[in-house]
Amino acid sequence: MESGPRLYSFDHFNFDPKWFIDPKHLYVGPRIGEGAHAKVYEGKYKNQIVAIKIVHKGDSTEEIAKREDRFAREVAMLSRVQHKNLVKFIGACKEPVMVIVTELLSGGTLRKYLLNMRPKCLDTHVAIGFALDIARAMECLHSHGIIHRDLKPDNLLLTEDHATVKLADFGLAREESLTEMMTAETGTYRWMAPELYSTVTLRQGEKKHYNHKVDAYSFAIVFWELLHNKVPFEGMSNLQAAYAAAFKNVRPNADHLPEELAIILTSCWQEDANARPNFTQIIQMLLNYLYTVLPPEPAIPSRIFTSENTVLPPESPGTSSLMAKRDDTGDTPRVKDEIKPNGFLCCFSQCY
Repeated sequence: MESGPRLYSFDHFNFDPKWFIDPKHLYVGPRIGEGAHAKVYEGKYKNQIVAIKIVHKGDSTEEIAKREDRFAREVAMLSRVQHKNLVKFIGACKEPVMVIVTELLSGGTLRKYLLNMRPKCLDTHVAIGFALDIARAMECLHSHGIIHRDLKPDNLLLTEDHATVKLADFGLAREESLTEMMTAETGTYRWMAPELYSTVTLRQGEKKHYNHKVDAYSFAIVFWELLHNKVPFEGMSNLQAAYAAAFKNVRPNADHLPEELAIILTSCWQEDANARPNFTQIIQMLLNYLYTVLPPEPAIPSRIFTSENTVLPPESPGTSSLMAKRDDTGDTPRVKDEIKPNGFLCCFSQCY
């Protein structure tokens, strides 16, 4: 796996100048999301509509250091990896507050999309197409030695036409190392792999050995949701779901699915992490199902087959083909309906 430069020191927070966001050109609009450590706003950078993530600084010295380290990791990883199923990174700045700017996906989260459809289920073709998008994004991350650790519908965003899913939020992502002890209890209980829990209790901050296969488990839970449009471990609290999965080997019911899809799910959420397939294998299993079981074209959406995931190192010129094209000046394409600065500019202190 590739090991790129680690940009985790904030005493010397040096990253490629092309990723620097000048806050003078940043306009912050309505809030569109909020998490434990950050708020996300719709906004504008120069002439492009964007999503602006403003990271909470923290209160104590220790908390500030942790938030800054997490911010540095996220910026480092976002700037290293580009893929059509990863939210496009535009840039970041540390002052006056920690800000990460990405493309704005107006289709909303996968969670909201599924909620709006209930009790209706996704068409199987669409569900598998979304699953392929997710698997290709994860394959790309893993090929660069990055574990996401928080794969769930809230962190999967849809394009405006609801045709493509992109993975977002690298706040909990880590570079994988065979010798590194990583923090347990990361991510969100309902989607977390069992090996992330303590064998005695769910103690915050405990260190455990685990690897990229934690993402395969989370993928299986998300894929189950795509096929059923139900909350996994329905009727349980998040904590109950965690205990059931970790200590009783409970999994969502896959009995009524086609055998090929049930095999994908059950192999991905196996208790033994080493027995789970990697994402290259998962993609192949999904494609095999499409080719052999589902009706041929034109019933199968063409987008599923138009682009196989080709993993390229971040420094490769070929990665530019996975990014939105820029004009000769280097600026991003002008959005037709621009947000007007008048009445839109928001001081960071107000947003924060």
